[in-house]
Amino acid sequence: MTVFFIMFIGLGLLLLLPDAYIIFGVLGNASWWWKVVFFLPTLALYFVIIKIFVLGDMRQGAMNWLFWLSLLVFLPVFIFAIISLIGKGIVLFWSQGSMVFNWIALGITCLWLIIAIYGITVGWKKITVEKVTIASSKIPESFNDYKIVQLSDFHIGTYASSPKTVEKIVRKVNSLNPDLIVFTGDLVNTSSSEINQFEDVLSQLKAKDGVLSVLGNHDYCLYKSYVAPDSPEKELSKVVATEKKVGWQLLRNDQLQIKRGNDSIAIIGVENAGGESFTDRADLKKALSGVPENEFKILLSHDPSHWRREVLPKSDIDLMLAGHTHAMQFKIGNWSPSKYSYPEWGGLYKEGNQQLYVSTGIGENVAFRFGAYPQIVLIDLKRE
Repeated sequence: MTVFFIMFIGLGLLLLLPDAYIIFGVLGNASWWWKVVFFLPTLALYFVIIKIFVLGDMRQGAMNWLFWLSLLVFLPVFIFAIISLIGKGIVLFWSQGSMVFNWIALGITCLWLIIAIYGITVGWKKITVEKVTIASSKIPESFNDYKIVQLSDFHIGTYASSPKTVEKIVRKVNSLNPDLIVFTGDLVNTSSSEINQFEDVLSQLKAKDGVLSVLGNHDYCLYKSYVAPDSPEKELSKVVATEKKVGWQLLRNDQLQIKRGNDSIAIIGVENAGGESFTDRADLKKALSGVPENEFKILLSHDPSHWRREVLPKSDIDLMLAGHTHAMQFKIGNWSPSKYSYPEWGGLYKEGNQQLYVSTGIGENVAFRFGAYPQIVLIDLKRE
């Protein structure tokens, strides 16, 4: 408890110091009223932190407010304070340095606020379609131009405040007239109850060969506090039952053959393969059991790190479809901070004859996206 108290006081100081610098170092001549008003947003952020981490309110709304206030309050103030302090140092060599750097700090802060406001209000509901062609000589002639829609990382509880967006996603997917829909994990954030209001709309997803899915790390419902030790398993069983109820076929270290006449391809699905960092219940060997050696194989595996850890060195999987990274819900051009955590974080990757596509997700843990907008992936198989 003492350590927690010390950490909490430290966090309070971290939030307070940038404000204190601006209030006394930049707004020194302003009235006390303006100084109080300036500090109120940081006070609101600290209240939300207490609400979540002391009072245990882990509901999606509280998590959204924590993230939003961090983006709109703490980060802008911190950015301004750091750049302004640099100007204070430069004034020793350049008399105008402090004023110039304050203006630079103000400009960068305003730019960040525009990005944050767009991501919070528009970006997380801006649905995009990414078209990808997968070519291979192993694709049977009957599956040339076979169309697969990949969805990943719905985190559907986040859409509770915007249910019309889920309806828009379903309509858009169906308009693509796919042969198959695959979902590569993380249907929920923390609880099976998140799905309840969306059962009807999710059951409307249609494809000629149905909807296949796998579990992601969030689907095991481990990111919340329970009283009974078996509660996460009970929550997981509800997630599994709901996916079945809406007409999805869940592959748990299993596989399914899709046939066109005498030709076929194999869809293999494993449970979350999180390595040491996340839940790891994948059994690729079991999932591949009985699949013909020369058949074109598509693996559904939530975590893209599974590709280099096991798929490449231990299998002849032709195409793996993953998600998980979200591109950290922030991307500018081809850059995302996600690249520092995952070698393969978004898009198509090739290693010899094996390929990986990482979706940056259709949903979000918190209601914000910039650049890495909600993504529907339309995959077109082509026989070489």
